[in-house]
Amino acid sequence: MDMKSTARLRGVVFDMDGVLVESEPFIMEASSRMFAEKGYTIGHSEFKPFVGMGEDRFIGGPAEKFGIKLDPARDKARTYEIYLDIIKGKLKPLSGAVELVYKCRDRGFKLAVASSADRIKVEGNLRELGIPAETFAAIVTGDDVARKKPAPDIFLEAIRRLGVEPASCLIVEDAVAGVAAAKAAGSKCLAVTSTFPPEKLAAADWIVTDLRNVSDQVLSW
Repeated sequence: MDMKSTARLRGVVFDMDGVLVESEPFIMEASSRMFAEKGYTIGHSEFKPFVGMGEDRFIGGPAEKFGIKLDPARDKARTYEIYLDIIKGKLKPLSGAVELVYKCRDRGFKLAVASSADRIKVEGNLRELGIPAETFAAIVTGDDVARKKPAPDIFLEAIRRLGVEPASCLIVEDAVAGVAAAKAAGSKCLAVTSTFPPEKLAAADWIVTDLRNVSDQVLSW
């Protein structure tokens, strides 16, 4: 029996950045300020190739490109310190995101957040959005897995904690690496074009411009 063709939707796993919130400008600014404190000018565009890969790569990629020596733990901690300060009162949910979370909850689906970002950033984002952490049955972060996206590990861990099969899960993503990870996990993927154009996300099962435009078909299989 083909599990993928007969599975029924039971769980929804949300990525954080670019799905629930548009935090990339803030983490880019925080990262730029961290590098500036070290005496380097790194523009926001230098971080773009590393979106969705976790903050180790987000700051590590530009550092490698420009030959900048990092103290990964200290410099990442400083980046988050700056980030949590600059998002206060400014970080807003993406269009339709909060509504989709509660729509999925009201339909009885098990919910998870799975973000390549570290826990301190995920929890800070949820606080700013006013979404109680207990809305989600599981919150999995980059701290919880060894391999980052495009490896499927973070989604597989979220699905394991939800207690459902990968083929019964919908993963909501915005990044190329995230879509690849979702499909490698054996799940269906809804991609939102908040970060990348649709042609870059073509491997997803559904593509929407924002989460207000999710058809009922996406939640009814």
